[in-house]
Amino acid sequence: MTSPTSDTFTINGDRLWQSLMDLADIGAYDDERTGLRGVNRLALTDADAAGRRQVIAWMEQAGLAVRVDRMGNIYGRREGTDPAAAPVLTGSHIDSVATAGAFDGCLGVLGGIEVVRTLDERGITTRRPIEVAVFTEEEGVRFGTDMLGSAVAAGRLTLRSARALTDRDGLTLGAELARTGFDGPTDVRLAPPHAYVECHIEQGPVLADHDVEIGVVTGVQGISWQKITLHGRAAHAGTTPTRLRADAGLAAAQIVVRLRALVDSGEYGDLRATVGHLVVHPGLTNIVPARAELTVDLRNPDDVQMTRAEEALAAFLRELEGGGPGLSVTTRQMARTAHVPFDEGVQKVVAQAADDHGLAHISLLSGAGHDAQEIAALCPTAMIFVRGEYGGISHNPREYSTPQACAHGVDVLATTLVRLADQD
Repeated sequence: MTSPTSDTFTINGDRLWQSLMDLADIGAYDDERTGLRGVNRLALTDADAAGRRQVIAWMEQAGLAVRVDRMGNIYGRREGTDPAAAPVLTGSHIDSVATAGAFDGCLGVLGGIEVVRTLDERGITTRRPIEVAVFTEEEGVRFGTDMLGSAVAAGRLTLRSARALTDRDGLTLGAELARTGFDGPTDVRLAPPHAYVECHIEQGPVLADHDVEIGVVTGVQGISWQKITLHGRAAHAGTTPTRLRADAGLAAAQIVVRLRALVDSGEYGDLRATVGHLVVHPGLTNIVPARAELTVDLRNPDDVQMTRAEEALAAFLRELEGGGPGLSVTTRQMARTAHVPFDEGVQKVVAQAADDHGLAHISLLSGAGHDAQEIAALCPTAMIFVRGEYGGISHNPREYSTPQACAHGVDVLATTLVRLADQD
């Protein structure tokens, strides 16, 4: 391992860790399954709003000029010597799933603020401004579309369609922005930054398997989310012969099994398929289900293979619908993003920063979606992955990266941002 070079920047790891733990207190809950303390900060809930206010306070304490756009995206700006130059952007999200840990998304936001604190303390100025972003509804859990705030900022989705999205209680995103006070005044379309770099926990086991601390992310695989609703016919469980049933619950189970068969066949590349939500109605022991609702999450690094897998699923749904009287199928595409390769030039800056800090690294593709894949449509983009413990488990209270791993990841982020911000 080499020693850090003179133009590297080392942040205050203890202060970063304290920020992570303080933010984790907002929306905290005791998880009965794990016996651990988790985080529940769904987008634009009261807990998320409280977390946003805390992050804004930290931004302002660090001297950042804060603005909020019409999607509730938050930006904190540190001026450079050339305020007309396009900024270098960093950040992530602080909204969570309902059973989260302290690190997903939060490391990128709080790491960005910590970089600014470090530069201020060392009296470092950069040619280009540096901005720290907090994007709205990255998880997609509440309003059904992931990377939502960054997708609107980058122009893939319209502001009108995003604000009209509803949660399971029928509340619109626009109304919740207004209720929580984050219906900001500024334009949501983001002017192209000079570059974007996002620091994030890996959420997987690859870095630990290679015994390295840093991942230089080459891109994000394609993601397809669908909601499938199966309409059958309620019937008495004891008096209705099997051949006369239109069992929506059985059809849902068949879909789950067929998805696994598509994966195991190897015919669709490195396909991954997950049914993360499945509910049947009326949900009573002695009644054949009249309706079933499920979500399908497909992931694939190859866009052609992803399309083939989607077509195979659609063909199976047609088979189900035609297999007997009384069963019908409706589908809705919740989200669809293609494989996004990241900029090789920014990847090289990240890799060089890791080398200069004496940190071992590998290049890898992200299996999860991130705001970076949306911002990549606007400017050269890359990500820094930080190693996780316990197999890299995430979206779970057991999610954990050590204080040292978090600090090292943000050291690489700091050095990367300064070098990019000093580019012509």
